[in-house]
Amino acid sequence: MKIDTKNLVSITDANQNFSNVAKKVEQSGEVIILKNNVPKYVVSKFNEDEQTTEMQVLSIIAKLILTEHINAFKELAK
Repeated sequence: MKIDTKNLVSITDANQNFSNVAKKVEQSGEVIILKNNVPKYVVSKFNEDEQTTEMQVLSIIAKLILTEHINAFKELAK
């Protein structure tokens, strides 16, 4: 998964200035929020097209699972 470093925001910054997070989402489509320098949350632009929204939700879930269990996936890939 490619992550643009311009779309990374600390949870502290997100809490203090969520409007900046929203602006970044408008520009890029999604923002990754880091907690303790680890990707924990994804904020993405809501698309009203039902099929696209369903795919976006599945994509977000897949990213969260991959992020949370990356070490296990790396071990399995050996």
